[in-house]
Amino acid sequence: MMPNMRVMLYARMCSAISAATLGSVFVTSTCGFRSHGEVDSDRRSGRVRLQTLTLETTMQVIGDRPEAASAIRTNLGAIFVSLELSQSTWLITSLSPGSGEKMSKHVVHGGDIAGLLERFARLQEKARARTGRNFPIIVIHEAGLDGFWIDRVLKNEGIESHIVDPASVATSRRRRRAKTDKIDGEALVRTLLAYKRGEPRVCAMVKAPTPEEEDRRRLCRERKVLITERVKHVNRLKGLLFSQGVCGYEPLRRNRRRRLDELRTGDGRPLPKHLKAQISRELDRLELLLEQIKVVETERDALLAAQQIAAPTSAAMLLAIKGIGPDFAAILWSEGLFRHFDNRRQIASYAGLAPTPWKSGSIDREQGVSKAGNPRLRTTLIQLAWLWLRHQPQSALALWFEERVVRNGGRLKKVTIVALARKLLVALWKYVTAGVVIEGAVMKVA
Repeated sequence: MMPNMRVMLYARMCSAISAATLGSVFVTSTCGFRSHGEVDSDRRSGRVRLQTLTLETTMQVIGDRPEAASAIRTNLGAIFVSLELSQSTWLITSLSPGSGEKMSKHVVHGGDIAGLLERFARLQEKARARTGRNFPIIVIHEAGLDGFWIDRVLKNEGIESHIVDPASVATSRRRRRAKTDKIDGEALVRTLLAYKRGEPRVCAMVKAPTPEEEDRRRLCRERKVLITERVKHVNRLKGLLFSQGVCGYEPLRRNRRRRLDELRTGDGRPLPKHLKAQISRELDRLELLLEQIKVVETERDALLAAQQIAAPTSAAMLLAIKGIGPDFAAILWSEGLFRHFDNRRQIASYAGLAPTPWKSGSIDREQGVSKAGNPRLRTTLIQLAWLWLRHQPQSALALWFEERVVRNGGRLKKVTIVALARKLLVALWKYVTAGVVIEGAVMKVA
């Protein structure tokens, strides 16, 4: 083929490539120049054939491109492991140095700590055989029904362990997304890698309480459960009697047994025999609950008294404020104020009282509080905020609430009380940590 002809064909091919790029097609030449399209074997015709763009050809083009230099290269200095926990099995997903960035997966029976530690030892042996070095193990798992005992066992074995808030892990926002233990395990490993690289706000790690701190808050939580059961039994008793036309019976009064014998139905008859027997058994269960509540409250008061005698702890300081009794002081202390917080935003977020703005372009609105924190602490603070207005009417916080309600024309009291609860939590935190007395607050008389 003449040199001039080759130059002409080369120019035609370049023009065809430009047109194919604009029109989303691929080019094939037949003069010894090959592209990613079909190759025309007719060397005499010197024609250029265009191939329609498809998914397969696109993947081929991407796969044939030379690899670009990575902006950030990371050499693994540890074995990163995630645990997907369930009652039946534990899925172990690991990424080890020298494994070619391939994640391995293994399964052990649920609760088999010995098998888990044995699998970790095998991972370290394989990494040492590949690289000739010893690597530590870093583990991550989600906070859930398993509590904190697995984290404590791993730390006792010298293994770095992290517990992550599952709601803080980035996931696909598709309406229907795939979810399996395999996908979740790999996502946790990637989250752990980003966290150890120091990427900001990649996830929220849970600070595990000590066994003493975890056991201390059992009293308040058990009392809450017992109070809920007591309400159910009282409502059931009142409902049974109301179906017979009986009103005004109070099961929590001490004369409940005597009053039961005096009751008459709405049409003047004594209570039916089986109904009276059922109510009597309900009263037996109610009295058992009342006795258990009394025992729990006695233990709680003894714990608070010991704190007052030992040193001026958070619980003792809270009890000194008018309007805060043993129940509120115990919940605030055991559920939140025993922890360390760097600033007011952290403690408000922990209680689920942090704001959640929605800002994008011209859209700017507030969605309300996040409700993503400790629900027991948040509920107690809302109740305490209402009582604060009654017992501390001349405090700066109460005056702020009244001024804000008047400004809104007497509306939005429930929204404003949530804002007051957040301000009250921050003020109490400053009081128990730095000794800053709430402005205008009245203390109890010793």
